[in-house]
Amino acid sequence: MDVAHPVIAFENLEKTFGTLKVLQGISGQVYGGEVVAVIGSSGCGKSTLLRCFNRLEQVNGGKLLVNGHDLTNPALDLNQLRTEVGMVFQQFNLFPHMTVLDNLTLAPRQVLNHTLSDSQAAARRYLDKVGLLAKAESYPDQLSGGQKQRVAIARSLCMNPQIMLFDEPTSALDPELVGEVLQVMQTLAAEGMTMVIVTHEMAFARDCADRIFFLNQGRIEEEGPARQVINHPQSERLQAFLRRMSFAA
Repeated sequence: MDVAHPVIAFENLEKTFGTLKVLQGISGQVYGGEVVAVIGSSGCGKSTLLRCFNRLEQVNGGKLLVNGHDLTNPALDLNQLRTEVGMVFQQFNLFPHMTVLDNLTLAPRQVLNHTLSDSQAAARRYLDKVGLLAKAESYPDQLSGGQKQRVAIARSLCMNPQIMLFDEPTSALDPELVGEVLQVMQTLAAEGMTMVIVTHEMAFARDCADRIFFLNQGRIEEEGPARQVINHPQSERLQAFLRRMSFAA
C-alpha cells in the first residue's frame, strides 16, 4: 500500500438530486493497493459515492481526483477514466445473446483496439482466474447467479484496470452463491488490487478490507482499520447498525 500517494482523493464532496443532498461535504482518501469497504444503511449515500468515483454520477461540489484525473473537469476523457477504473454492479449486465467469451472481449476490442486473438487470450486468462474457463462458450442464461457475477468481474479485469469498484456485488445472489464471489474478491485483494467495495457482508468487510468508511446520512461518520471499526465501533449509530447485521462467513 502506497500511503504517500492516494489514488482516490475527495474533499468536501457534495452530491444532490434535486433538493435531496445525498453526499454532504465528505472527505477521504483511498491508497494504491488498499481495499476500502463502504458500509451503512440503505439510502446513506454508499452507492452514490462509489458511482462518483467513475463519474456515473457527477458531483455538485468539492474536489475529486481518481488515478490522477480531475473528475470535476468538464473536459474529462471518460473512456480513458473507465479503462483505468473498473466497476462491478449488483446486476450482472451481461449481453444475453453473446457467449461469455464474447462478453469479455467486446470492450477490449472496441475501446482499447485490442486484436481478437489478444482479447480472447486475456479473456480466457481471467476466466481461469475466476474459475470459469470451462464456461467460455456458454451463454449467460446457462449460468448461475454466482457464475454470472464472476464473469462480470472477469469482464472488468479484461480492461486491465488499476482500481476496481464493487457496488454490493453479492446483493442479488442467493445466500449459497455469495461465497464463490467473495472468494474471487479476496484473491484480488491478496494480489494488491486497489478496491472500493460497497457491501453488507460484514464478515467480509472485517476480514478482507484494510479500512472501512461508515456512512450515515451522507457523511462519513466513522472510519479506520477494518477490524477496529467492526469490533470496536465508537459511534452509537454504528453500534446500532452492526447489531442488526449478520456476520456469517
